[in-house]
Order: sequence, then structure tokens, then C-alpha cells
Amino acid sequence: MTATHESAAESAIPAVEPQPAPGATPPRRPLAARAAAELVGTAALVAVVVGSGIQATELTKDVGVQLLANSLATVFGLGVLILLLGPVSGAHFNPVVTLAEWWTGRRGGAGVTIREAAVYVPAQIVGAIAGAILADAMFGEPLVEWSTHDRSAGHLLLGEVVATAGLILLIFGLARTDQLRFAPVAVASYIGAAYWFTSSTSFANPAVTIGRTFSDTFAGIAPGSLVGFTGMQLIGAVVGLALVALIFTPGRETAA
Repeated sequence: MTATHESAAESAIPAVEPQPAPGATPPRRPLAARAAAELVGTAALVAVVVGSGIQATELTKDVGVQLLANSLATVFGLGVLILLLGPVSGAHFNPVVTLAEWWTGRRGGAGVTIREAAVYVPAQIVGAIAGAILADAMFGEPLVEWSTHDRSAGHLLLGEVVATAGLILLIFGLARTDQLRFAPVAVASYIGAAYWFTSSTSFANPAVTIGRTFSDTFAGIAPGSLVGFTGMQLIGAVVGLALVALIFTPGRETAA
């Protein structure tokens, strides 16, 4: 075969774009695509949380069974959403995760920039509100009905600090140990467990908390409890980052 024929044959074969190794940092996507992923992902997450809560209360009056159904649906839904959208935006779906990532990478490290965080956080909040309204619509509930579920007790606020600190410790601990490929299972499993071992049933997410004020159903939270919950979530994020710095300090070689 001549050189001309070889060139023609090669041009007829479509080029295969190299794929990143499993667990490697995905290629950077356009900010609009990442914001859309955060909005859609957060909306879907809140729709799962609120929708499964409504479904559970319609099927049984046993509060324990209702919480079990709500937590299981959240575990499966969150795991799928992280697996699907993680390669696009990192699948934060949570302002405290976004802000924590910006803080840890603000001096030139990996992570979102302040400009990207300023896009991610509103997208997450809008998505959460849309998800709650969608869930209400699917079950014939009023599209917007402020929740009357008061969650302002002190022990519930402590539960939010614990839940959020544990979430940040998990996510950034996985990052520090190069195990983020396990995030879909690990994060979903942690949230499922935290439904049961924290008094607040682990909101651990300001955007989701805001969204859940729009639904007066099983998973709702009264607007009057919003400031306390989001404040404790921010404190929990700081505690979580402090624990990451303490536990996952880079090793140093000691002199012989």
C-alpha cells in the first residue's frame, strides 16, 4: 500500500478521544453545563426526599416505617445522582460542599473558584425549590405551602452540626486519600445512616433545607427553623474541615 493509500485509510477511521482513568479528575466542562448539572441534580434530590416522604405517609401511619422508606429512597436516589452527574460538576448539590471546596482550593489548589461557587450555590437553591414544588405537584399537594414542621429545638440543631461535619469529613477525606471514586456509595450510605443516628434526620444541606420549607409534608421544615438549621450546617462545615486538616495532614519524612 502506498503512503497516499495509508493516509486515506487512516483518515477514514474516526479518532477515538482518550478517556480518563477510573477515579481520575474528569475534563473541565463549561460552567453553564456544570451549573445545569447542579440545578437538575439538587432538584432531583429534593424531589426524591419530599416525594418519598409524601408517598410513605400515604402508605402507612407508622412513623418508623415512614422514615425507613424516606431514607432508603434518598440513599438510592443520591447514589445514582452522584454517579451520573459527578463527572460533570462534581455532584455537590450542597452549598456547604461547594464553599468548603472553594475554601480548600482558594490558594491555587484543585476546586471551584469563587466565580464558580457564585454560580453553583444559586443553581442549587433554585433546583431545591423546584424539586420540592415538583414533588408536591406529582402527589396533588399545593404547589407552594409553607411547612409547619418546627425543627428549632436545640438537640436538633446539634444534630445538624454533627451530620454536616461528618459529611464534610467524609467527602474531603476521600479526596485526600484519592478514593473519590467511591463517593456515590460512601456519601449515599453516610446520609442514609445519618437519617437514623442524628436527631435532625440529617438535612446537612442549606439548599435542600430551603427547598423543604416549600412543602408542608413529612419532609418539610418550617421557615422559622431555617436560619437555625442553615447556621448549624455552616458551623458543621467548619468543624468538618478542621477534622480533615487534623486527621489527613500530609505525612512528612523524619530524619534517620
